[in-house]
Amino acid sequence: MPDMWNDLLATFDLKPVDTAAYEGPNQTLEYHRVFGGQILGQLLVAAGLAFPEKSVKSLHTVFPREGKSETPIRYEVRPQHEGRSFATAAITARQGEQVVASAVVSLHAPEEGTERQTLPEVGGLPGPEHRREFGLIPWETRAVDDLDGTEAGPPAYELWLRTPEVEPELGAPLTAYATDLTLIGTALRPEEGISHVGNGTRFLSAVTSHTLWFHRPVRSDTWQVLRQHSPIRAGGRIFGRGDVITESGDLVASYAQEALFRPRS
Repeated sequence: MPDMWNDLLATFDLKPVDTAAYEGPNQTLEYHRVFGGQILGQLLVAAGLAFPEKSVKSLHTVFPREGKSETPIRYEVRPQHEGRSFATAAITARQGEQVVASAVVSLHAPEEGTERQTLPEVGGLPGPEHRREFGLIPWETRAVDDLDGTEAGPPAYELWLRTPEVEPELGAPLTAYATDLTLIGTALRPEEGISHVGNGTRFLSAVTSHTLWFHRPVRSDTWQVLRQHSPIRAGGRIFGRGDVITESGDLVASYAQEALFRPRS
């Protein structure tokens, strides 16, 4: 297995393969599916390459089928509107004729304006004794609660994280990558005797859609917390949402996710 951190960074090095089309490799993982967080990050990179004078303000993605890790993904960008301040585009992620993700992205040129935010204060960064290991996150993470635990708890979770130092333009893709990992586990916390590690044995789950909004520039290589909760599980689906907040309390991004959930007897 290659070094997971550098392997992940390599997936964000998309290459142009046609007019407004880019291609990138997949992570080398122990299973043969493409992690949705990788696709989210690559979608942001593709949008940045297509509109270099603007930054992504929102990304709305659906995942119609799973990707195969042995096949590179092609990202086809179709501009829908581009003005001086805003731009929108549809991005299709393909493996051959199969669509593995479809996204609508909105971008905005840098602009000054008044600011206000209203949200509960951020607690202090947990100490090193609260380090947690997530198999798909190759950088430091900390949390007071153990998402692997099977005791029932509230459908809320806070995950602190900080990547090694990277170029500023990788802050948003790396943060997007992380937002795809723990919302299902957050939604399952009220269920006694089950946790997110039971996918494939105790239950079946798969992300069907994921939306991100970026409010301010994101730096993944300084401490930030994913503060998230799940208000509902119904109709064979799980829904969760969260905020990305810096250690100093600045809200930089928000996200929401829906996933399939089917308990196994």
